[in-house]
Amino acid sequence: MRTVTKPLLITAIVLIVVVVVGLVAFLVTRAQAPDPASASVSRADSHVLDDAGGDAVTVVEFLDFECEACGAYYPVVEELREKYAGQITYVIRYFPLPGHVNSTHSAVAAEAAARQGRFEDMYHRLFETQAEWGESQESKAELFRTYAVDLGLDMAAYDAAVADPATARRVRTDFDEGRALGVGSTPTFFVNGRPLTIERWNDLELAIQAAL
Repeated sequence: MRTVTKPLLITAIVLIVVVVVGLVAFLVTRAQAPDPASASVSRADSHVLDDAGGDAVTVVEFLDFECEACGAYYPVVEELREKYAGQITYVIRYFPLPGHVNSTHSAVAAEAAARQGRFEDMYHRLFETQAEWGESQESKAELFRTYAVDLGLDMAAYDAAVADPATARRVRTDFDEGRALGVGSTPTFFVNGRPLTIERWNDLELAIQAAL
């Protein structure tokens, strides 16, 4: 009887521990996630590529630098930024997808560059070279550091920013707020605060035209 009861008892204890650990993880994640009611599409510290003033149409993109769809949409975005220059304010927010090894590394590199006022330069470099490092199963943080060197950044300041936990927290804040806003994939666009469903290549431009 004892030989039968002991394994059952151990199994029960293991199940209880698993349930408790899962519940704690759920509660911690829930506690850390922003309240959807207080989540904002754009914040004061969001990275603005183009600022056309208070009356302009505001486009916010949640992106992952490693995302192939983001990379494919990058030239479309650049064309629209040029075509509607002076009419739209374009804002970038991070949404590193968990399935990509270098999504967070690349976002941290961009944020480190942003601390030196060079966000847009790193933004371009990461998308222009995505085919070289995207989908890699090993960290490309050192490669991103060479981009910083090429851009002429202060490397002591860059390295300090990459190592600073506040930099990763800044990236995570965008991600968490994106989730609270219903973002689940990249790229996700908001036009004047309204989420946009992309089904065709010109959907973003049509939304901009309608808002104008």
